[in-house]
Amino acid sequence: MSVKSTIFSAMKQIAEEQKVTLPPLEDDLSLNETGFDSLAFAILVARLEDELGVDPFTVAEDAAFPSTLGEFVRAYENVPA
Repeated sequence: MSVKSTIFSAMKQIAEEQKVTLPPLEDDLSLNETGFDSLAFAILVARLEDELGVDPFTVAEDAAFPSTLGEFVRAYENVPA
């Protein structure tokens, strides 16, 4: 499973659990428009750390939180090994 599909799958599962209606997941979708609140994003990052074994927002000292879904995916895809 690709990183992107893992992220999208986790987002769909969390949206269902949190009773959030997700818009179509596109790279240019603003994270503010996903319907996720800070708790949902915290759950997402924690689950992705469990599944992917990394949290790109704690690995890099200068990591900035992304503003679009595409930037969020790339943060996980571009984590230094």
